[in-house]
Amino acid sequence: MKTLLITAFVLLFGISNAQNDFNMKLNAGIITEKLIETKKFYTKVLDFGISFENEFYILLHTPNKASEISFLLPNHPSQKPIFQSEFLGNGVYLTIEVDNVDEVYKKLKDKGVKMEVEIRDEEWGDRHFAIKDPNGIGIDIVTYTKPKE
Repeated sequence: MKTLLITAFVLLFGISNAQNDFNMKLNAGIITEKLIETKKFYTKVLDFGISFENEFYILLHTPNKASEISFLLPNHPSQKPIFQSEFLGNGVYLTIEVDNVDEVYKKLKDKGVKMEVEIRDEEWGDRHFAIKDPNGIGIDIVTYTKPKE
């Protein structure tokens, strides 16, 4: 009986874990009236590409196509109420991890991008700076380094 219970437990536990072991990808979405300004910012300033676009929605990808972010016009008749309300510009930030933050910082400074946080080293190990997109979203651009000892 003990062997039967252990076997049943192992089979159930194994099946349970298999059912929860699936591929997942996160795509953040922001609802905004500023679709044109947002597209220009992400494509011209950050060199994102366009994965998909129509008159009320745009899906953008990072230059290496590893991540995506979407923007949607508010109150569009094709969308359910949960996807209607416009983002109000507070409480959201994005982090973009790069190989060489100093290079990206110089490139954006040369483009005339306003810095919200100038480039700096943090004691916990980040070297980063921050900018804002047209929707008021803070964008922290970072290269992770070892914490100071």
